[in-house]
Amino acid sequence: MSDLINKAEKYASNLLTNNLDSKYVYHNLKHTKRVVKSAKELIAASELEEARKEHLLIAAWFHDTGFIYGPNDHEESSCKIARQFLLDNGYSLEGIKKVEQIISATKQGFEPQTLSEKIIRDADCSHFGKKSYLETTKYLREELSLLGVAKNSSKKWRDLNIEMLENEHVFYTDYAKENWQKAKNQNIKILLKEKKNEKTIAKKEQLKAKYKNENPDRGIQTLFRVTLKNHIILSNIADTKANILLSVNAIIISVALANLIPKLDNPSNAYLIYPATIFVFFSVVSMVMAILATRPNITSGKFTKKDVEDKKVNLLFFGNFHKMSLVEYEWAIQELVKDKNYIYSSLTKDLYFLGLVLNRKYKILRWTYTVFMVGIIISVLAFGLSFHFNDSIK
Repeated sequence: MSDLINKAEKYASNLLTNNLDSKYVYHNLKHTKRVVKSAKELIAASELEEARKEHLLIAAWFHDTGFIYGPNDHEESSCKIARQFLLDNGYSLEGIKKVEQIISATKQGFEPQTLSEKIIRDADCSHFGKKSYLETTKYLREELSLLGVAKNSSKKWRDLNIEMLENEHVFYTDYAKENWQKAKNQNIKILLKEKKNEKTIAKKEQLKAKYKNENPDRGIQTLFRVTLKNHIILSNIADTKANILLSVNAIIISVALANLIPKLDNPSNAYLIYPATIFVFFSVVSMVMAILATRPNITSGKFTKKDVEDKKVNLLFFGNFHKMSLVEYEWAIQELVKDKNYIYSSLTKDLYFLGLVLNRKYKILRWTYTVFMVGIIISVLAFGLSFHFNDSIK
């Protein structure tokens, strides 16, 4: 390597390290070194005289130095920087012209004619044929965004890369075609596969959205499911409370009939008649009210075809269909599931009437517990007073 190339390396490296904006995350010293390395690889596979090799390597080191003045016409800026450097180092005007021609060949859309121009073009785009391409191209996308040149979505950037690799870019040298084209084709396949997968996912999402729109919304389903479940739980709680009262009062009456009532035949126990009667009376009333709270109401169990057509019958409640034949009920259910609004209407009616039943149960239960509580208090007071007056008489 000539001393001039070593000087060019140091000079260009210094510019790109100290004078380049940090926003250039792609067109920086790392990129330049890759281009120089690829250029050397291509030069080694070609038959070029030493002067043309020197021109190529100097051009490779300076081809992106113009970015220190901004992205616009950076090739021209790079040529000016290279010209001044070469003039300062006593380079021939003819050599300077050759270097400038090679740098200008890196301009986008340029069609190379000479071997030197083809080499610099392939070296500048050598990452297209590397495994690191997908990672490298992300830096270029980020750079364009940071500079405010273009803000591309990942989808758009992928499509731009596919267009570039498939329809715009070609390798010019035989070496690049033989050694880099295969990897480039593999990169195209990866990008096309990503695009295909994205389309598949998008299609699935569309079908999912369509299915969601055509069927009852999950949120609505959850609303009805949870609310109905809560109603049923509350109904079970009410039945349990009523059963507790029934059991307690049944035990009280059993004890009273077995132990207290037989003793009332004895005249000496006459003072217990009134408190015992009060005690048993309130227990019986509590039991009757508890039974009323849990006693089911069954409707007619029939509906007409017109009721279904007019959506007046709730087919989800057994009390409305238990006397109908299976064939009639199956027909009615088929009519129900055809209409989402009818389904919602039936579920709403279920909720409403379950609410009415719960209201009735809890109202009766509240009065039952009140009667039971008052009965216990009155009975205890009655027994206490009876014992007191009996003792006084004695």
